[in-house]
Amino acid sequence: MSTPESLPAYTFSQPIVGMIWAQTNTGVIGADGGMPWHLPEDMAHFKRVTTGHPVVMGRKTWDSFPDKFRPLPNRTNIVVTRQEGWGSTPEARGAVVLDSLDQALVEAQFSPGGNEVWVIGGGQIFEQAMDDCNVAVVTVINTDAAGDTQAPALGPEWMFRGASPLEGWHTSKNGTEYRITMWAKGDTEFEAPE
Repeated sequence: MSTPESLPAYTFSQPIVGMIWAQTNTGVIGADGGMPWHLPEDMAHFKRVTTGHPVVMGRKTWDSFPDKFRPLPNRTNIVVTRQEGWGSTPEARGAVVLDSLDQALVEAQFSPGGNEVWVIGGGQIFEQAMDDCNVAVVTVINTDAAGDTQAPALGPEWMFRGASPLEGWHTSKNGTEYRITMWAKGDTEFEAPE
């Protein structure tokens, strides 16, 4: 059985604005500003999908990354915040700071690798971006861990386009079970790893 580390990247036939997140079985994506699990394989998957492309996030998501990982390397890091003056603080170093999601998505499309734009959180940014996105890559973690932030609900306009593995779960080196699901809206075409 293939592991996510050995899977090829996604291949899109057109520019996309995608969302990528990990969630529990019950849709939890965060707890106390972090994630209520440790899954190195999902972090590697996230890096493989987003590297070389702009990532759009809210300030709280930016703040959740350890200092040594900010900005995320080899990606234009675009942070949306309404907090006036935050962009000139030391905490914002390495980020393109804008005050609206619309501005962020335009900036992202003109950034290196802007044929794929990845919205990476948090909950409010996902909700705002839902209408603008046409791809969702969701890692489902086989846990019911509690949290305070929920994944956005993918409505009936979203079509399931595959999973890795197609049935059952991958098992992390630390024993955590997970699977990666792919969704698209409208006529968006892409090849997903099997």
